[in-house]
Formats: sequence, structure tokens, C-alpha cells
Amino acid sequence: MDQYIIKGGNPLVGEVEIGGAKNAALAILATAIMTDETVTIENLPDVRDINVMLDAIEGIGGVVDRVDSHTVKINGSMISNLTVAYEYIKKIRASYYLLGALLGKYKKAEVALPGGCDIGSRPIDLHLKGFRALGANVDIHHGLISASAETLKGTHIYLDKVSVGATINIMMTAAMAEGKTTIENAAKEPHVVDVANCLNSMGANIRGAGTDVIRISGVEKLHKTDYFIIPDQIEAGTFMFAAAATRGDITVKNVIPKHLEATTAKLLEVGCEIEELDDAVRVVASKPLHHTQVTTLPYPGFPTDMQPQMSVILAISEGTSTITESIFENRFKYVDELSRMGANIKVESNIAIITGIEKYTGARVSAPDLRAGAALVIAGLAAEGITIVDDIYYIERGYENFHLKLASLGAQIEKVATEKEIQKFTLKVS
Repeated sequence: MDQYIIKGGNPLVGEVEIGGAKNAALAILATAIMTDETVTIENLPDVRDINVMLDAIEGIGGVVDRVDSHTVKINGSMISNLTVAYEYIKKIRASYYLLGALLGKYKKAEVALPGGCDIGSRPIDLHLKGFRALGANVDIHHGLISASAETLKGTHIYLDKVSVGATINIMMTAAMAEGKTTIENAAKEPHVVDVANCLNSMGANIRGAGTDVIRISGVEKLHKTDYFIIPDQIEAGTFMFAAAATRGDITVKNVIPKHLEATTAKLLEVGCEIEELDDAVRVVASKPLHHTQVTTLPYPGFPTDMQPQMSVILAISEGTSTITESIFENRFKYVDELSRMGANIKVESNIAIITGIEKYTGARVSAPDLRAGAALVIAGLAAEGITIVDDIYYIERGYENFHLKLASLGAQIEKVATEKEIQKFTLKVS
């Protein structure tokens, strides 16, 4: 099993290019099967989740042509199987987007109940409520969600809770329903906007994405498009926090600074210097960091996907900080691992109380999920001594060439698979 081995203590300095947004790409891949014409998607991140999604599309009869590692052509005209197997959905929750896409196009779909990172209860009842409101019969049997409709009719849908997945799934189905649909209390995340923009470039009629009311006028069919995915704000934020933790100076390039405002605001609060350019953000951490309070909220609030990385910073900042997790109840599973490195964090219900220490010490830790795994790598980069991070397949679900990008900034990090390689690295850096 692959691991990262890290010798900490080097400030990270330099420039790093950010790839396409994984969360946007997964949904946009699903939209590509909603036409019988060929859709070209560019700026695709080359990560495990994307490859699983492409396998799932091939599994139902879609034609997938990997032009290069960041470009794919998809043709959905040969789709014959409207059942997405459990082997795909157990690996990534986002394969449930195929439910909305298939239901919109074929008025019928069957998808296994989803898997993904175990960060808490993420029920899909809002998705199903939306499909039913549009006129679909939905039921769950033998671990499968089945949805079918004679016709789908536009309607008014109010989401009881802000949900990115439900907003996107309902939006895809409604794009090919008869008449007008309004989604109220919709998620405003940048990747919701990106999916709407992609659908519009295919001939859909969607207005209001990025606000809490999305209006959709259904169309009969969609057509081909070439679409370029937005940069990944979570990957960008992760490198920004790596600069802060290691007292470094990193310029993250190919980003949309507006998407990073919540992350940038917290870095300023703890004492970093930030320089915003048109499509880049520079983070300099030359002074001691200090405490702050953070609450995770739907966009434009502080993202739950940046919460573990924020904890890593606050645990080596002066004073006592708190993080309130308001999105997912299992998001503090990394705390025990971080404590092995010396962090002083107490979790009470959904609040982490963090008392800053001077520095981390290297230890062997395990990534419990995607973002927490990246956070533990950052802690290792800031630590004294050697850190080994196990279960890095979680990290590879969402970060492309993570260790290579970090190494290009001066990190002493390698991907290893054997004890011999660990010994070799240890000798080299000692």
C-alpha cells in the first residue's frame, strides 16, 4: 500500500499550478451523457474519482475517449444500460449524478446507494424529493434507487437544507423536463454555477445559478459542446494553507480569487500576508500565527472541505481557537491522528477547541478521508522529524500529483510502497 514519507521543517516557496475542480468535473462528466452528440471536456483533473466516474460512464455504454490526461471526449448515443453498478458508486458518491442525467434524458435510471468518504451522514432524500416533484416514481430496493417517469414536468422545488448534490442533480433532470422549474434555497457553490454553464452551453436554459433561486426552462434535447472546467478552489486552499503551516511563500496560479475569499479571510486573520492577482493568489507567512474562530458554512461561507487544513494551522498558532463544523458530523476523525503529532485539540459535539503548540513532531498517521489526509500531509511538512502518512489512496481521490507539486515547492516528500524505500528516504534526509 502506497504511503507518503515526509521530512518536515522546510518552508515551502515557489509557484504551483492548480488543476480543474474535481467536484465540478464529476457532475459535468454526467451532463456529457445527456446528449447523443460528442461532448469535449477540458481541464479535467487526473485523479482517482474522475477515473472511476469515466469507468461508470463506460459501464452503461457511453463512449469515452481520453484525448490526454486532462481532456476527454464523451458520446452518450450508445447508452443501453440505465443501471449504474454498486462497484462504481461505493467508490465515489458523485456517481449519483448519473441518476439525474439518465432520468432527464431517458426518463428512467437505476443507481446503487452511494459510498465515498465516511465524513458523516449525507442523505440523498432531497435528491429523491426533487425527482418526485418533477413527476418521477422513485423507490429503493435491493440497495438500488430506481426512478422512472412517463413525462417529467417542471415545478417549484424548495430544498429544506442547502445541498450541492441535490441542487445539481435536480437541475440536470429539470433541464430536460417539460415547462419551468424553480429551485429555491439552492446551493451557490462555484461548481453549481459551472455545471449550469456547461448545461447552458449544451442548449439548456438555466438562470440564477450562484444565487439561492435557480430557474430552469426545460428543453427537448441537448447538443455537443466543448467545455473548460473551473480551477479547484479546495486544491488551491490546501496549498495556501501549506504556505501558512510551513512559514512559506507560495503563489497559487490558475485560480479564481473570488472563489477563495473565505479561505483568504481566515489566513489574513491568523496573520498571513495575501496578494491577489487576476488569476493567482500569493500567501506569505513570515510572522507568528495567532488564534481565530471558524464556522463551516455553505458557500460563500468557510468550506467544510478546508476545515481539517484550518485545524492544522490553528494547532500551531498562538492562543486558543475554535472550529465549529456545521455541515458534516464526522469531520473531526483526523483529530486523533493529529494528536499523535502533538496537537492539543478537544472535540465537544461539533466544536473543536484548539490550544496552539509550538510545533508538530513527526509520527506515523493514517488518512481517514480525502481532505483530512491532505491536512495530515501539511502537518508533516510543518513537523520536526519524519512523518509517514498511510492510506494515501484517499488523498489521490482528489489531488493530482500532490507529492510532486509539494516537492517542486521545496518539500522533502516521497511516495513509497515498502519498508526498504522508507529506510532509503530516512538515510537520504538524515
